[in-house]
Amino acid sequence: MHWLERKIRRYEHRRWTTDDNRRVEAFAWGLEHIGGDPVEADPAEFVRRYAKAAIENSQAWFSTTPADDYHLDANNVLTFTSAIASPWPENNTVYARMWPARRDWKPPIKARAGSALLVLPNWNAKWQGQDGLCDWISRFGITALKMSMPYHNRRMAKGHERADQICGSNIGLTLQANQQAVLDARRCLRWLEQQGYTRIGILGTSLGSSIAYITLMHDPAVKAAGFFHFSTYFADVVSQGMTTNHVWEGLRDHVSVDDLRDFWAPISPIPYVERGLGKDRRSFLVYGKYDPTMLPELSRQMIECLRQHGAKPRSMQLPCGHYSLELAPFSYIAGYRMLAFLRHALAS
Repeated sequence: MHWLERKIRRYEHRRWTTDDNRRVEAFAWGLEHIGGDPVEADPAEFVRRYAKAAIENSQAWFSTTPADDYHLDANNVLTFTSAIASPWPENNTVYARMWPARRDWKPPIKARAGSALLVLPNWNAKWQGQDGLCDWISRFGITALKMSMPYHNRRMAKGHERADQICGSNIGLTLQANQQAVLDARRCLRWLEQQGYTRIGILGTSLGSSIAYITLMHDPAVKAAGFFHFSTYFADVVSQGMTTNHVWEGLRDHVSVDDLRDFWAPISPIPYVERGLGKDRRSFLVYGKYDPTMLPELSRQMIECLRQHGAKPRSMQLPCGHYSLELAPFSYIAGYRMLAFLRHALAS
């Protein structure tokens, strides 16, 4: 093993072990979150049928109207009501912070006027997470709007320390939470359009990449997209990734990986890639050669699937892992390449 790989893998493991609030939650079908009866005789078959129908009618499943209560406060924090009313009231108000495009910083060449990026952070991101990235986006002349994902930071359910509803051992709740994330993202896009932005892109990281890709494939307003860490099926990441090990522990005795792929297919990018959705949109995908969370072989499968179905994504593999993408020099390389790509793609 190369010395750099050893160093990266040790860093990834060290970062993973610093979070001591991971819990193995009890398995639940969660049919009440997807319109089912909790005492359904065959819950697995119900979820399978539900997932199949959601994929076949994904335009309807991911459809939403603009919110009627958008409010931007003096601190550039946008709030509005989510399109889905979850059982936790605190989760049903969406928060997004805006960084207006700047024209006072050189050297990067500024993006065309009217450019904006919706930023979807990683799983369990804090309120301040990716603030530095958003500042850089604004310095490139692009307005950044960073959305808090369902059950994250200001939207976290009372009594919880993590956003395990959006990636957890409750099958139906995980489906609903990810659907909610896409609908919330689309409402953010409608607000950007109302403000006059016409060159809109989306930028996701890890779980945010999954939500961003599905949003890209269902919303024609998104002209270009960027993804830091990405994969194929939601189930593959949960069952194979290091940071989702505790989630898989709560699932493994109740469902197989193949079953979980079927159950969570509507919240995975691959089924929509195979239908050719979004293949005309420009995208740039960045992944880590030593990533123990979203394994590089899964990222490469995703790129190959995109190309097989008519898309022409740009991609870059860096000799880093998942957490270590935030370290120099990887963060500078990935950040500059990504923003330079999006600046050009949104101008086209």
